[in-house]
Amino acid sequence: MFRTLGFAAIAVTLTAACAMAAEPDGLILPPGFHASIVADGKGLDGGRHMAFGPNGDLYVSTGGGAGNKGGTDTVALHLDAHHKADKIEHFGTVCCATGIRVYKDGLYVASPTTIYRYKLTSALVPTGAPDVIVSGMASTGDVTHEIAFDPKGNLYISFNGTPGPCVNAANVGIRPCPTLATRAGIWKFDGTKTGQKFPDDGEQYATGIRSMEAMDWSVQTGALYGVTMGRDGTNRAYPKLVSAADDDNIGDEMHRITKGTNIGWPYTYYDGARHMRLTGPEYGGDNKTPADASVYDTPTMVFYPKRIVPMDLTFYNGTKFPAKYRGGAFIPARGSNGPQLASGPGYNVLFVPMDRNGDVKPAEIFADGFAGPAPEDRSAKAAHRPSGTAVGPDGALYVGDSVTHCIWRISYGN
Repeated sequence: MFRTLGFAAIAVTLTAACAMAAEPDGLILPPGFHASIVADGKGLDGGRHMAFGPNGDLYVSTGGGAGNKGGTDTVALHLDAHHKADKIEHFGTVCCATGIRVYKDGLYVASPTTIYRYKLTSALVPTGAPDVIVSGMASTGDVTHEIAFDPKGNLYISFNGTPGPCVNAANVGIRPCPTLATRAGIWKFDGTKTGQKFPDDGEQYATGIRSMEAMDWSVQTGALYGVTMGRDGTNRAYPKLVSAADDDNIGDEMHRITKGTNIGWPYTYYDGARHMRLTGPEYGGDNKTPADASVYDTPTMVFYPKRIVPMDLTFYNGTKFPAKYRGGAFIPARGSNGPQLASGPGYNVLFVPMDRNGDVKPAEIFADGFAGPAPEDRSAKAAHRPSGTAVGPDGALYVGDSVTHCIWRISYGN
């Protein structure tokens, strides 16, 4: 189930089941939408996030894929008149790239420790060494970063926390958690200025984030949004306090993020079924104790039961899709690696309708069929897992895959 802030029970809208024609790789799409293959995955090992340049070239961060040549991690794709990749080139020396964005004529790429900017020209591949925009970020732990820009050129960088809770040797929660000082949040920098150092030259914009690889700026609402990955394994760690069903209801959360937003990690977690934020067991919680609502943000939407594993967030600012999609959010949901969640949600691209006030309607499955036709095709057997999304200058939605690393183009009416 997916529930909005109103928490009225809804059914996931499976409009995709009415696809009017067979789609490549068995994808299932809403009526009027069709998919085509942009790239078959060759030369794109490790494909993660994507961004379009001003001339229509597509850039992909590969996160350290094994197929990269000479340690390079950014890939440029030239698309022909039929939206097929007719030229693919690796470039640069940025290792382990995750977040990638284009702002004006610059291609910004996030490595574990540094945000780089390549100068884009009419050529497919940037020439020359990239500028260093921000350096000095942590080189150990979970060092994936998503990046986003607002219209004024401010750069937002997400930092994940530690995989587990913040505890001492006696498994008691540490307060304040030291990780929150330089991780587990979002920092804001000047995206046009070179040579900035983390954290001194930036501003801590939000905190309390366990893991966030889905983040984007909404032009329609004028705000930053992100989707977190909720904590898991709570039932295994605290079986007397948190049942397996309660663990499943710890959702992935979508938030509208403003300066000072606190999403609650590691002190709290959000129970989607009970519509409330609870104090974590490491901090004296008993799966009943509510957290202070005046301190922690309330999510715009909660995805539960079981985590969807959101891998990206892309607002649709194009004009080619029907009106209901304009200004709304696409979320590629990778699905869990754990066998206990093999039958759970994810393995699809979700769509969250959103109006100019930021009010959301129930999430829908926009693109499905990635894992395969049978439930047992999920988890380790999944044929495809959506990992990144981007809207092209043609108004189509481009979707990347972390298994075969192919890229699809989903268009409406053509």
